[in-house]
Amino acid sequence: MHRVLPALTMAGCLAVAGCSAAPGSPHPHHARPPVSYYPSLGDSLAQGVQPNASGASVRTQQGYANQLFAALRSSRPGLRLVKPGCPGETTATMMKGGICTYPGGSQLAAAVRFLHAHLARVPLITIDIGANDPNSCITQPSAAKLLTCVGKFVPQASANIGKILMRLRQADPKARIIAMNYYLPALAQWRQGPAGRAFARLSELAATGYNAVLTRVYKEHGVGVADVFGAFHTSDFSPQVTLRGLGRLPRNVAAICQWTWECAAPPRGPDEHANQVGYQVMARAFLLAGARQAAARPG
Repeated sequence: MHRVLPALTMAGCLAVAGCSAAPGSPHPHHARPPVSYYPSLGDSLAQGVQPNASGASVRTQQGYANQLFAALRSSRPGLRLVKPGCPGETTATMMKGGICTYPGGSQLAAAVRFLHAHLARVPLITIDIGANDPNSCITQPSAAKLLTCVGKFVPQASANIGKILMRLRQADPKARIIAMNYYLPALAQWRQGPAGRAFARLSELAATGYNAVLTRVYKEHGVGVADVFGAFHTSDFSPQVTLRGLGRLPRNVAAICQWTWECAAPPRGPDEHANQVGYQVMARAFLLAGARQAAARPG
C-alpha cells in the first residue's frame, strides 16, 4: 500500500483527541498504550470495496477507513479499527438488518452494543449511508427517476439517518462522529454526448440537493461533515482537465474518472466505487472534518 497521507499526520492527531506527544514517540515508562476503537459504519465505502481484475466487488484494506486509521494511529498507537460496514446497506437495512449478519440483527444494533461494551474507549465513529437507498439521488440509472429521488427518497432517507445518529449519540454521547456526503458517479455519463451531458447536469442538481439535506441532518445531531462532495469537485463543470484516452473533461467528470472505477474499461469498469486514490481523497476529507471539530470544541 502507498504511504498514507503523510502531510495529514497532524490533522489525524487532531481528529481523535489532541496531541500530547510527537507521532511515534514512545509511551511514558514503556507502558502499553491504552486500547481504543474506531468503528467504520455504513455501506461498501466503509469497507473499501473495489472491483478486482475480473470485475467482482471485493472488500479491501485500501478504503478510506484503513487510510484514516493509519493516520490516526500515529498519535494513538493503541487504536484499533473495527469495520462492520455492509456492502449494499441502506438506511433502512442499517436499522432493521437484512443484508449482512450481525449480533442483534442489524448493523446499528451491533454498533450500539459495541459502544455500550466499550464506553469511553471510542474516540471516533465514521459513517457513510444513503447511497444505496431506493431511488437514491446518488446512483440513479435514468433521468426520469431523478424526480422520484427528490420527491420521495430524500425525506425518508434523511429521517432514517436522523434516527441512526440519535441511537449512536444515545449509546455514547462523548464519541466524536463524522459522516460523509457523497461523490457522484453519474457524472461519467458526460462522455456519452449531448444526452449524457444533460443527464450529468441534472444528476448534479439532484445530488447537490441531497447532500445539502445530509449536511443539515448531520449538523442537527452535532456530527462533523466530511465534504467528499466538495473534495471530488462535484459541482465544477469547468472544462479544464485533459486525461489520456478520455480527452478534455470538466473538472468534476475528470475527478470521477481518476478517483473511481466508473470510467475504467471492462471487466473492472464501469464501477462506482473509488479506487485507492479516491479513498485517500475521502480519508483526507474525514481528517479535515475532524480537525475542524477539534478546533471548534470548547476548551
